[in-house]
Amino acid sequence: MIIGYVRVSTEDQNLDLQVQALQRLGCDRIYKDRGVSGATRSRPGLDRAMDSLKPGDTLAVWRLDRLGRSLPHLVQLLEALGDRGVAFHSLTESIDTSTSGGRLVFHFMAALAEFERTLISERTRAGLASARIAGKRIGRLPLLSTGQLHTAAFLRDQGQQSMAEIARDLGVHPRTLQRGLRRLSASTEPSSGAASSANAPAGL
Repeated sequence: MIIGYVRVSTEDQNLDLQVQALQRLGCDRIYKDRGVSGATRSRPGLDRAMDSLKPGDTLAVWRLDRLGRSLPHLVQLLEALGDRGVAFHSLTESIDTSTSGGRLVFHFMAALAEFERTLISERTRAGLASARIAGKRIGRLPLLSTGQLHTAAFLRDQGQQSMAEIARDLGVHPRTLQRGLRRLSASTEPSSGAASSANAPAGL
C-alpha cells in the first residue's frame, strides 16, 4: 500500500494541492495534520500514518518539509521506516527509497545530518571551554536562591503551607522545589540548618 501524509501549519491553509498530488500517485489512504508545525515530532495524523504502515508499504509526501523541518529529524524518520521495511517517496524532491537513486540521496542526507551534529557538538565544546577560561558559570542557574530555599524549608518545617502551596507561591514546580531543598539539606550542616530556620524572615 501507498500511505500518504499531508500537513499545513495553520488552520486556514489549504490541503488540496498536497492531497491531489498524492491521489495522482495512487495513495490508498491519506492522513492529515492541519494547524500543526513540522517541528512538532508527535502529530496526530503522522502518528496514525506511521502506525498503519506495514513492511512493503510506502509512505508518501508532497514535499520533504511536510514530514519534518530539520534534517536530523527527517533522517531519523526515514531510518525508522527503513528498519520496518517501509519505503519513502517525496514527490517534489523526487526521492524514492525503493530505488537505488533514492537510497543514495537518503545516505547523502544522513551524512549531512551527521556533519551538522558534529559541527554543533564542536561549537558547544568550544563555547564551554571559552566560558571556563573566562571564569563563567557553566550550566543553568538555579531557579531558586538560597534565601528562597531557606524560607521554603522554614514554612515546610512549621507546617504552615504544603509543598504544593510553597512551590506555587515561588512560581516553580513542586519537583523543582523538592530538588532545591535536597541540595540545601546536603550542603547545610544540621546546626546551621536549625539556625537558618530560627532566623527565618519575620512575618512568615
